[in-house]
Amino acid sequence: MDLKGKKVAVIGIGKTGLATTQFLIKKKARIALTDEKPLAAWGQALSELRQLDADLTTAPYGPEVLSGADLVVPSPGVYPSNPILTEAIRREIPILSELELASRFLKTPLVAITGTNGKTTVTTLLGEILRTAGKKVFVGGNIGAPLIGYVNGPQEADWAVIEVSSFQLQWAGTFHPRIALLLNVTSDHVDYHGSFDAYRQIKESIFARQTASDLAVLNADEVSTQSLLGRLSARTECFSSSRAVEQGISLAGEKLVRLSPDGAREEYPLGMIRLPGRHNTENVMACILAARECGCTPAEIIRAVESFRGIAHRIEFAGEKEGVLFYDDSKGTNVGAVMRALESFSQPVVLLLGGRDKEGDFETLVPLIQERVRALVLFGEAREKIHTLIGGVVKTRLTATMKEAVATARELASPGDVVLLSPGCASFDEFTDYKERGRIFQELVKALY
Repeated sequence: MDLKGKKVAVIGIGKTGLATTQFLIKKKARIALTDEKPLAAWGQALSELRQLDADLTTAPYGPEVLSGADLVVPSPGVYPSNPILTEAIRREIPILSELELASRFLKTPLVAITGTNGKTTVTTLLGEILRTAGKKVFVGGNIGAPLIGYVNGPQEADWAVIEVSSFQLQWAGTFHPRIALLLNVTSDHVDYHGSFDAYRQIKESIFARQTASDLAVLNADEVSTQSLLGRLSARTECFSSSRAVEQGISLAGEKLVRLSPDGAREEYPLGMIRLPGRHNTENVMACILAARECGCTPAEIIRAVESFRGIAHRIEFAGEKEGVLFYDDSKGTNVGAVMRALESFSQPVVLLLGGRDKEGDFETLVPLIQERVRALVLFGEAREKIHTLIGGVVKTRLTATMKEAVATARELASPGDVVLLSPGCASFDEFTDYKERGRIFQELVKALY
């Protein structure tokens, strides 16, 4: 793909947009940048870009940025319904995600991980396993560094391991990972994709360009997997925490048992997993299948898993106050994540839900709430909607902010209880992102000591 002299409209000047622009400058493309924020907010970043001998212009946030464009690269958060993108489609200007653009220049074999929940844990852990095995690895994508930043460098890794969101897959027409993992699909981002079926189809498109020499890793416990198995070109291996699988890995008592493609049996001790919850057992199983395909030995995998303590803001212990345990699951931005977090605790839970709604199906939480939750504290923009759907299933309180929610939860909790922030919503009503929300939660908990 020759980009020299081509005009590329980059929509969004965040981390992805800046990395994309740097790549395009190196490829001698002509670049038009725009962003929802006033361009003055990006003054320093734009000044640094212009120092790179760039053919760079800026435009107001609207269809004007498309003037003369040969290609459009939107940042992941730009909705398909955005007027700039709908106009680009009308004008038949190609739209590529940063992921798609990067993959066209990628020389390193790629492992791509997607799913509604667990993908950050799996991406991070798989990177640790590969490093333990002595391999050079790039870890990034939807977490950390964009793939296009790696492609813009010398590409010296043995493997690139990336988290892939549905937003990135939206405009990825030739994307072809050597190993692709689909961990699970539950309702999320319906506001972005328009329907759950559209969201699921985008997730499943991660396998679309794979061939018989590639590996697809699937969750055998999901109903949709059965239809996928019959129509994928890639060799498939499955993981299951509920039953034995013919080719893949499953939970058997205190062991994880893998049956390899050649029929060999491998056993991994369940006790090597330090993270709570059945879902984390599934995450480790998915990692094992990918790591073995990457050439890691069982001993290397066990050693890495034993030392892995999880990721920030994912059911992370935040402190204890008078016998009440506080856990930060700020990364739990959808209902499926809330379910997995609740399933991780046997103690009574005071659950903090709220933020900016993503059309979550909160009613599906009712059985778990009745079984495990002592009280609900609803906060943020979505509090009234959530209250309408599930308020009153258990004792329920509404607060405007998370600070008020933490104080209320402390009043409701008894010694031996867990106060769990697992919002089931986006953070953007009150915070920059889920990381800031989690950090503030932990600071509020520490202030209780």
